[in-house]
Amino acid sequence: MPPLEPLSVRHQPWATPLRRPRMSNDEDVRAGLCLTSRYLLRDGRPVIPVSGELHFSRVPRHRWAERLRQMKAGGVTVVATYVFWLHHSARRGEARFDGNLDVAAFVDLATETGLDVVLRIGPWCHGETRNGGFPDWVQLAPVRHRTDDPAYLELVTEWFGQISREISGRSLLGIQLENELYDQPQHLVTLKRLAREAGMAAPLWTATAWGGADLPEDEVLPLYGGYGDGFWVDADAAWDPTFRDHYFFSHVWDDAGIGADVRRVQAIEAASGGPRTPSDLFPPATCELGGGMATAYHRRPRPDALDVAAIAHCKIGNGSAWQGYYMYAGGTNPGPDLQESHATGYPNDLPRLGYDFHAPIGEAGTLAPSHAALRRQHAFLAAFGDKLADMPSSLPGVRPTGVDDDHTLRWALRSDGDSGFLFLSWHQPHLPLPAYRGARFRVTLDSGDLEFPSKPIDVPPGTLARWPLNLTAGGVRIAWATATALTLLPGPVPTLVLIAEAGIDPEIAVVTGGETRVQQVTPGLEPVRLGTLDVLVLPAETAASVWVVEDGGRRVLLSDDELQWDASGQVTVKTVTTSGVRLYDPVVTSFRSLPLPPPAPGAVTVAAELIRPAAVTPVTYGKHDGRPSAPAPEIFDELAAVYRLDLPEWAAGADHDPLLHIFWAGDTGELRIDGATVTDRFWDGSRWTVNLIDAGYRAGAEVTLHLLPLAAGSPVHVPHEARARLATVEDQLLAIDTIELVGRATAVLDPEPPAHRRRGPGRPQS
Repeated sequence: MPPLEPLSVRHQPWATPLRRPRMSNDEDVRAGLCLTSRYLLRDGRPVIPVSGELHFSRVPRHRWAERLRQMKAGGVTVVATYVFWLHHSARRGEARFDGNLDVAAFVDLATETGLDVVLRIGPWCHGETRNGGFPDWVQLAPVRHRTDDPAYLELVTEWFGQISREISGRSLLGIQLENELYDQPQHLVTLKRLAREAGMAAPLWTATAWGGADLPEDEVLPLYGGYGDGFWVDADAAWDPTFRDHYFFSHVWDDAGIGADVRRVQAIEAASGGPRTPSDLFPPATCELGGGMATAYHRRPRPDALDVAAIAHCKIGNGSAWQGYYMYAGGTNPGPDLQESHATGYPNDLPRLGYDFHAPIGEAGTLAPSHAALRRQHAFLAAFGDKLADMPSSLPGVRPTGVDDDHTLRWALRSDGDSGFLFLSWHQPHLPLPAYRGARFRVTLDSGDLEFPSKPIDVPPGTLARWPLNLTAGGVRIAWATATALTLLPGPVPTLVLIAEAGIDPEIAVVTGGETRVQQVTPGLEPVRLGTLDVLVLPAETAASVWVVEDGGRRVLLSDDELQWDASGQVTVKTVTTSGVRLYDPVVTSFRSLPLPPPAPGAVTVAAELIRPAAVTPVTYGKHDGRPSAPAPEIFDELAAVYRLDLPEWAAGADHDPLLHIFWAGDTGELRIDGATVTDRFWDGSRWTVNLIDAGYRAGAEVTLHLLPLAAGSPVHVPHEARARLATVEDQLLAIDTIELVGRATAVLDPEPPAHRRRGPGRPQS
């Protein structure tokens, strides 16, 4: 049988010439920063920013510094945040900016941490807040909201002035105007004028572009989004095509699904001109790639790390010039009843306090597996983004025929015509993909064809790969490699760091004297020497443990513990099990262990004493617009079981930064300290984690857990595993599987290699 023809793609050059919009070039100019139609320039060098959403008003002020360090350790370069009018102004003429509402202090801290800032100033924000972020007095005002009604603009002018006075003299990278405004381009122009008249300035002014938004040309940078699942569809809805689309490579950036339910309720029509396409003035950029997903009462999606990473990976392959995540760090509402709810006319009931979002950094400040999955992509962008930014995306000739196509391989090319990267994505949730059999590739560049690998390979489901093509490093030209590019370490002999794909044997093709030599490489923790370049191919099983420090000199570390750092690159380890931290030392071409802090108290089981059993719960608590409603607070109190938790003395010690891990099953839950609810949760089968210090726990306080059972016939949508557990009961589901109290130790690491060490030769070529 003759061999199958390779899958093929041909490099496509830029379709339009490079342009420089007025924004950042002639208007609100900042030295060293320039936006073009293809990428952002910093000091003349193309960069691909990575922004992560963190809402300062939803995070305790004493945690801001740590959250920002966690973001930096995740490869985030820009922190984006809403300034929720609702959180700051209870009545007209008054605005609070103290405590965790101090936006100026937050901007200062972000800058000190080495992060740029984008403020999303609204005035309407959404963000799952009551009234979309309008204070009640604004919501009830006799004005035409979100329009150029002079009476409305008078209120906005006051609010923008209050923000401007707080942030005066501070440097912002960007300001977002409004959110999900689809049909009023002139209103965006007006808001921009009002913000500038108030004294606000930034080189970049942005607006959300999904839903076919009609945006004012040349006035705002259009930003797109992409979620693989969402709470905003009905409980009984199938996996919607607007979610499924994002697991494919495509040059369509619009998404008609985001915010569609709110549009319907507010009687706002998406622009009728069809999907919005990127402007010739601006590069394709995002601000809302799903870093996770919020949990509504009626629908409780729970994306895993691979679900989140696959979408982000596809966007890079599609040509993204800016990776922006919503949310990157979860939080807690600064008070009860500030959430979107049926009671306030919105189509969804959200938890009153908890806003975990299943984000890479959760409500309690713990890192989800998605933090590791995304930070590897961000390390790649930090190392190769200056080249990648000037590489347009090209799609293969044979592509999937639609969202139901589970047999056509999903891949794309980014290339400048000479070199590039092949992006391969073979994952989607809910409807698993089979292994793809017998893949080989032909990439046609201006410099000629590349065919690889040396023999057909099977692509396992779950593969997300970015393979270098004609990459020159350390004077060595890599024609191609079948291992994912991670970073490039500087040095007298540079080190190219790759990560092997699970189930795919890595090969590297090196061009020497006009000849291409292909060699198989066994993944390991020592590099292979290829002339004047070391190539370190890390095993696939180390991927979740990889950290790349950019500040203070690029370094690669391996640790299962949490690492974080600031602008200086000083690394802090936060550990439960002291599993170890290893630093790659390019001098001796191997990893070496770093000193660790003393062990933490570890994990202990917490006893839960039943104080009051649950009552029989109804199948439904009513509906709003066809969607199941959450139980009212008084109904919850009447029906929920109550447990008293017995915590040891060290649970109140900030030195151990204790976490409460609650493994449970039911419908809704609240944790209360001395009778006051400090956070809440809708059950979706995942672990519920509470930071006791942030929750306000002090020695001697009474901690109670209130859990409402989930009726067997409940119409709410929960993930498959949770639904399967619910199916095992005849009446209602309520269980505490276990509760753990976990203490952690924190220490600053000294990663500097000893000066007396000399360079080793690396592994010999095979």
